[in-house]
Amino acid sequence: MPELADKRLLITGSAAGIGRGIAELAIREGARVVISDIDDAAARRTAEEIGAAGVANCDVTDQQSVEAAVAAAEDILGGIDVLVNNAGIEVASPLAAQTVDSFDRIFAVNVRGPFLVTNAALPALTRSKGNVVNIASVAGVGGSPLLGSYCATKAALIQLTRVYAVELRPSEIRVNAVCPAFADTSMVDRLRVDFEAATAASFGDLVAAKQSRLGTVEDIAEVACFLASDRAAWVTGSHYVLDGGLTASLI
Repeated sequence: MPELADKRLLITGSAAGIGRGIAELAIREGARVVISDIDDAAARRTAEEIGAAGVANCDVTDQQSVEAAVAAAEDILGGIDVLVNNAGIEVASPLAAQTVDSFDRIFAVNVRGPFLVTNAALPALTRSKGNVVNIASVAGVGGSPLLGSYCATKAALIQLTRVYAVELRPSEIRVNAVCPAFADTSMVDRLRVDFEAATAASFGDLVAAKQSRLGTVEDIAEVACFLASDRAAWVTGSHYVLDGGLTASLI
């Protein structure tokens, strides 16, 4: 039997990239999935292409929008077993040069967003004794030039994961995080030129030396779907690093 058979998933930021990859694998594993994204047209196109159960779009920084999307997902699915907090943005800037507006914006999406969506989904997750998978980053466990505020938001998301896991344990709700390194996504493509300028090194050479290759959306989706499944029934409060050895190496 597929390991996510009959599971009901709500995935934020799932019109493209990692979120879409998780949705596609979950559907292949028997889940019913609601796509959620700020880009309505892209979300509806993705839902049709991959056979999702429906669409419940929202701006994860807006509480009313989030609550409406969670309610819509419950209506479509008849409940929620798994919430995947994937929606996120990046900012490439030295901290000293970053604007206050962009700093506030990245925290609003990457930290306030998972907080709002998780809290809105808690009644449904309590009924289903479900679980939450947060898409964090290795940037949350180490520093990186140009990505200071991004690193800070992902560190915050890892800590939210830990505390939610402890606080929600009596309700039998599991909460975990996935922490990928550089992966073959549009976000990483946007960072290449600025990162090479900041490090004075070829991005391809850096990736090859530090993590052997770019991660794939499939690499990340496999771990996210494992954490969403009953195979991870005793896993909570953990953050899984997917980085080809990047954070294990001193040189």
